[in-house]
Amino acid sequence: MERISIIIPCYNEQETIPIYYEEMKKIMADMKEVGFELIFVDDGSGDHTLEQMRSLAEKDARCRYLSFSRNFGKEAALYAGLSHASGDYVAVMDADLQDPPELLPRMYELLSTEECDCAAARRADRDGEPLLRSFFSDCFYKVMGKLSRTGIVKGARDYRMMKRKMVDAILSMSEYNRFSKGIFQWIGFRTIWLEFPNTKRCAGETKWSMKKLIAYSLEGITGFSAAPLSLAFVFGAIFCCLSLFLRVLALGGSLFSGKPVTGWTSLVCILFLQSSVQLLCTGILGQYLSKTYLETKRRPIYILKESSQEKKLEKQRLLCTAKQVKTLPNNMAG
Repeated sequence: MERISIIIPCYNEQETIPIYYEEMKKIMADMKEVGFELIFVDDGSGDHTLEQMRSLAEKDARCRYLSFSRNFGKEAALYAGLSHASGDYVAVMDADLQDPPELLPRMYELLSTEECDCAAARRADRDGEPLLRSFFSDCFYKVMGKLSRTGIVKGARDYRMMKRKMVDAILSMSEYNRFSKGIFQWIGFRTIWLEFPNTKRCAGETKWSMKKLIAYSLEGITGFSAAPLSLAFVFGAIFCCLSLFLRVLALGGSLFSGKPVTGWTSLVCILFLQSSVQLLCTGILGQYLSKTYLETKRRPIYILKESSQEKKLEKQRLLCTAKQVKTLPNNMAG
């Protein structure tokens, strides 16, 4: 029997995990032709997320969990889940049910019958989202489309099901600064897209603030495009030509009029503009340099504090120890 491993990154999702599990039970009951493995990844949650995972692992052998020593981010959680997945097919989805579980049977059908390696989901609309967030999201996809050769489909989610060879290709990219949407596209493989309407969270609140979304967008741009570095060169060339033109203009005006060049205000504005562009270019260089610095450190992408497999082995050792004590003579046991 083929098996599907599903990676569920969780950060403070104590309210959504029970609801998600009940929905997945229905899907798993309908898809009797395959086995399932649910891998919950606790990304250093501060609530009772880990307790919920422990409870599921105890009552359902199909559920496993990994718990980080601290919050390493969703990208690290995805990588950890993919590293521990053992299924023939591997899916990635969120626990808040914004990724409809009803798409899983269709994804599996496509991978089984069509010549493709990945069945991925994309939102057809952003109904119900704040206008400002939707605006910045559209801007991000447009910028990525122009700056990067790695095209990212508008509205693309991390929600997808992949064949084992594609998962192995992703795991071969063990870089520290990760942007999964870009990695999924960069490695190639044929992907079929499934559209679905925007869905609200089943419970709790989103953990993606505007600040985190902007930082995530910058991660994607700098991780899969060197265009910002070229942009710094373009700014430098423009201001060099502009400076030369203004000097010729000022010299010509002074020679023909016989008066010194005036315009202190305009001069100060130009200096401020030029200085700000220089700082911007220095900041762009700093972004790339900082990423290079972190990569050279070769720090682990995540650190595990606890896992269901370790708990299971620990219980087995304790059980074996208890059995050995019972088999000893009474005087020795005492």
